[in-house]
Amino acid sequence: MNVDIESKKTIVERNDREHGVQEVRIPVPFGEIAGKWWGPRNIRPIVCLHGWQDNAGTFDTLIPLLPSNISFLALDLPGHGYSSRIAHGMTYQPMNIFHMLNFVINEYGWKKISFMSHSMGSVLHYAYAAVFPTRVDFIISLDALKPQVLSENVIVSMLSDLTPEFVKADLRNQLKSEPPSYTYEEAIDRLYEGTVNSITREACPFLLQRNIRKSSKFPDKYYFARDSRLKYGAGFLWSQEVNKRLAQNLTMPFLFIKATESPFWERKQNYDEVIEILQRNNPHFELQYVEGTHHVHLSNPERVAPFVRDFLTKHWQKDEDVSSSL
Repeated sequence: MNVDIESKKTIVERNDREHGVQEVRIPVPFGEIAGKWWGPRNIRPIVCLHGWQDNAGTFDTLIPLLPSNISFLALDLPGHGYSSRIAHGMTYQPMNIFHMLNFVINEYGWKKISFMSHSMGSVLHYAYAAVFPTRVDFIISLDALKPQVLSENVIVSMLSDLTPEFVKADLRNQLKSEPPSYTYEEAIDRLYEGTVNSITREACPFLLQRNIRKSSKFPDKYYFARDSRLKYGAGFLWSQEVNKRLAQNLTMPFLFIKATESPFWERKQNYDEVIEILQRNNPHFELQYVEGTHHVHLSNPERVAPFVRDFLTKHWQKDEDVSSSL
C-alpha cells in the first residue's frame, strides 16, 4: 500500500493515542451506541453530537485544543460510524434523540447533560434541551441552530420522492450487499466533493476512519459503511412557531458559533427570529462568528477553540456526582 495513504489512515490512531482517547460502547435496545471518550473518566463529560452522515471523528481536531481537565464524549449517532443500525423496515427519525440520550444518561447515572454539537447534532440538542431544560446545564452549537423550516410544497414533494428511495435502500440492507468500493484516495475525493469542499482534504481522514470499511471483494479498496437509509429520512418538520416556542425554554448558558461561509439552509429570517428570542430571554446566550465553511471546527479548529474555551471557563463546573466506576 502507498506509504502516504497509510500515514493518512494512521494519523487518527496516533492522535487518539497521544490524547488518551478511549472507545466506549453504550448498550441500547437496538444494539449499541459507539463513542470516543476524551479526558478523565471520573467526571461527567460534555456530550458531542455530529452532523448528518458524519461521525464522532468530526471533533478530533477541536477537542485537543480545549482544556484537558474537561471530559468529552463524542458519540456516533445510530447508523453512523461504529454505532448499530436501527432494525430493517424502520426509518431514522430525529425525535428518537430523546430516547437515545436518555439511554446514555441512564447508563452512566447522570443527573445533568451538557452538549457541544455540530450541524444536525446541534439541531438535535436544541430540541432536547428545549424539551428537557432542567436536565441540560449548557449547550454549544457549531454552525447550526434549530430545526429547518420547510414550505408545505417542499415537505410533500420530499416525502413523495424519498419514500420509494428509502424502500430500495432498506431492501439492499436486508440483502447485505456490499456498497460500491473505492481506493482510499477516491474515498477522500468523494467525501471532499460530497461536502462541497466544506472539509479540507487534510481533515478528511478524521471522518473516514469511522466511516469506511475494508472491502471483502477488492484488495486495497473501501466502502462507506454508514446506513444508506440515512439519506432518505426527514427532519423534525416543525413550524417556525414551534421553534420559537422551544427557544423560550433555552435559558441555560448557550454558545452559538456560526461560520461566515456556510449557508443557513432556509430563510435567514427564521434564524434571526430565534436569535432575537434567545438574546432577549437568555442573558447567557452568546453568538460568535468565525471565518470558514460548515466544517470549520474540523478543518480550522484554531478559529473555533478560543470561543469554546472562554465559554467553558465561565460555565463548566466539575460534576461531583459522577460515579468513579465510569
